[in-house]
Amino acid sequence: MTDVVRTGFRPSRIAIYGVLLLACLVYLIPLIIMLITSFKTPLDIRTGNLLALPTDWTVVGWTKAWSEACTGVQCNGVSGYFWNSFKMTVPAVLISTLLGAFNGYVLSKWKFKGSDLLFGMLLFGCFVPFQVVLLPMAATLGKLGLANTTTGLVLVHVIYGVAFTTLFFRNYYVAIPDALIKAARLDGAGFFTIFFRILLPLSTPIFMVSLIWQFTQIWNDFLFGVVFASGDSQPITVALNNLVNTSTGVKEYNVDMAAAMIAALPTLVVYIVAGKYFIRGLTAGSVKG
Repeated sequence: MTDVVRTGFRPSRIAIYGVLLLACLVYLIPLIIMLITSFKTPLDIRTGNLLALPTDWTVVGWTKAWSEACTGVQCNGVSGYFWNSFKMTVPAVLISTLLGAFNGYVLSKWKFKGSDLLFGMLLFGCFVPFQVVLLPMAATLGKLGLANTTTGLVLVHVIYGVAFTTLFFRNYYVAIPDALIKAARLDGAGFFTIFFRILLPLSTPIFMVSLIWQFTQIWNDFLFGVVFASGDSQPITVALNNLVNTSTGVKEYNVDMAAAMIAALPTLVVYIVAGKYFIRGLTAGSVKG
């Protein structure tokens, strides 16, 4: 019994791991079904078991989901919209993260009259529902001539995301000793020198948090994409909805599942590659000193 406890194989630990594995399996079942179905033929889907492996493995569903284009209201592919999402997401993530970094830097290390009030107002932006800003944002984009464009979507996501990125960076920079900033100012370092030479090298964890958060939120957004974009400027989430809801004739679930997998792959890759940095970044500034 002593050997069992010493090696850590206690019944309670085994039970915990068992529950975690079961929960993991439950969460992975939809993904497994999607992946298996995407490689099946329509006949195999109609006659076979949902969890059964394909009788004849085929990539026809993936080919159709990726390469075919939308004509009129009939949408049969997502390739162009996949790149639309990249053209929207990458600049929106980079701009909102950089703005959040500067905002957090100013609000934590360059205090001024009303800075706390400004931070509170920015923080309030984190709790504003998407639906509240639809009409005023649509009017603003129309006046700027950015309605139904990818650039307009970038602007929308930057504005909505700055509140979150500012919160991340401000809370992170508060934990950095003020004496470090004061010493740099005494040595003659200015605003941008302190940021780029001192804070920026220390900001990798929180940059990863902001990049992952913003990438996930913007890539997966549907509401802004369907409201503020149309036609060839729509992101992949809207194209996926059109693909699933406008199919005619025999329903090709393999194409739908393949398209869903294509839409989910970027966020899956981001979390697989950089997911460990997300938790590290969130907890890095939680303790001051």
